[in-house]
Amino acid sequence: MHHAYRTLAAAVVGFVLLAATPALSANVKVTPLGSHAGEFCAFDRAMIFEDPDGTRILYDAGRTVRGAEDERLGRIDGVLLSHVHGDHLGDAWGSGPDAGTCDKPDMSVKATPESATVKIVVGKKAKFFVGGEMNSWFNKKVPAAGGSADQVLLVRFGGVRTLGGVSIYSVPAVHSNGIGPAFLEGDIARHMAESGLTAYVGPPGGYVLKFSNGLVAYLSGDTGVTAEQDTVVRQFLKANLAVMNIGGIFSTGPAEAAYVVNDLVQPKSVIASHANEAATEKGKVKPGSKTETFIKATKAPVHLPLSGRTMEFDGQGTCVAGCS
Repeated sequence: MHHAYRTLAAAVVGFVLLAATPALSANVKVTPLGSHAGEFCAFDRAMIFEDPDGTRILYDAGRTVRGAEDERLGRIDGVLLSHVHGDHLGDAWGSGPDAGTCDKPDMSVKATPESATVKIVVGKKAKFFVGGEMNSWFNKKVPAAGGSADQVLLVRFGGVRTLGGVSIYSVPAVHSNGIGPAFLEGDIARHMAESGLTAYVGPPGGYVLKFSNGLVAYLSGDTGVTAEQDTVVRQFLKANLAVMNIGGIFSTGPAEAAYVVNDLVQPKSVIASHANEAATEKGKVKPGSKTETFIKATKAPVHLPLSGRTMEFDGQGTCVAGCS
């Protein structure tokens, strides 16, 4: 009898303590870091993904994150880079918040030859995930900037690494991946600039992130339409959220991106990205924009990556807070 009372008392105490402890969010938080607060602008690519366990991953810092000192970053555990073009690696950033216009953001602060991404990796002491042959270059670049080569982690197509509760898969992208002379130094930089050449560092890529709450997010990188969006991203990895580039010319435009979403990946939700335009005004989609065309052509809900506005997604890929 006494044992039964003790068991019951322990259960009651445990229940009270559990009820008094704030529950961790079961949602993944996605926070875009663009050039102008509350808008989706021409150079906007960067997003922070936060797992329910607190792991924070920055994707494609580009030109809108003002280095490691950008107050919006907070703690960063991992950094992802799809490819080394200046608008993703980060050849410059703005002189301050909301500098320039949404269509033509100010990019007057030079970030080369190190890059915004390398400065963030070093300043935040973050793990740095890259594909192709990019690790060989960054194994030299990161230590030269004050970091350590063991921060650079290679994950090629078909591979997976983990960071906290997040599994990070590398998936193909159809694009190009050449380092511009501005990121290099010495005679090689001068000769490449004079010859109009870039240094190839293997194929570009995208990522699929599997979070601890069940959300599976496809980060397309810069890509055209590719069969792996069906066979790998949908059928094998079962992505239920897509971050999709829609800018056109250099990658999928709004019509092509809508085809990828509707017929290949088939996610529950989509976040538009890389529109290469001032897509919004006062947080609303501009009529006649590429972004509006993409939204109208896409069957799944399309959410706008308004800078600084955190969205939350459940394990099924549904936005449950903060989306517009």
